[in-house]
Amino acid sequence: MDAVRVALLREVLAGTEWIEATRRFAGSLRAAVAPHGGGLLLVGTAGYEPWHLAAHLDDEAAWSGLPELSPTLVRHRIPAGAPAHLAVGPGRLAAAGRGATLLVVTPEPPDGGLLERVHDARRNGATVLALGSGDRDLHTLAHDALTAAPPPEDATATPAAPAGPGARDAPDLPRPADLDLDTVQHLVSAAAGENSRPAPRHRSRFRDRLSRLAETLAAPPPPRW
Repeated sequence: MDAVRVALLREVLAGTEWIEATRRFAGSLRAAVAPHGGGLLLVGTAGYEPWHLAAHLDDEAAWSGLPELSPTLVRHRIPAGAPAHLAVGPGRLAAAGRGATLLVVTPEPPDGGLLERVHDARRNGATVLALGSGDRDLHTLAHDALTAAPPPEDATATPAAPAGPGARDAPDLPRPADLDLDTVQHLVSAAAGENSRPAPRHRSRFRDRLSRLAETLAAPPPPRW
């Protein structure tokens, strides 16, 4: 979902709780991954891997100048031959301690094994954030949490890996009442980087030129005689 569609989505959601809620949660994420932290770990469940959020946070990290927003995707099943950055297993959670941030994203209740690892990470000093199903046990462990609408029954399967540059993953703009996890992730990732993006250089000069151009176009033509 590009910046234009995010802006349109925010217009649709104006006056609802979603704008404030996603920006608040994004603020918690930014604060948790402040410089000199222990890194951002992003994990789903065995049936759901948050590929798109990983990609969007990586983009936001580059765009906003906040490299700490770039996550490490923790996977429950690692196929043979996976590159190093896509071959990080659940054991990585055991090393998450003070300064680390663990973002758990899932449209389904996490199993006992994942909850135990999250519990251990928090006990070791990691900040835990939860996004998804509203599971009570996970929310109890989280320092901050945001709940999206439950997915359709067939939506919990692990999404395919991104198809590469230019792949489109933008859904139709939803109604506020049925804001799903995918859309909430787009709003959170966009908000995570927006307050830190550097202002374009010479913005005022550009606006001055644009204003002069508009005045020129609006002015009546000069007399011919």
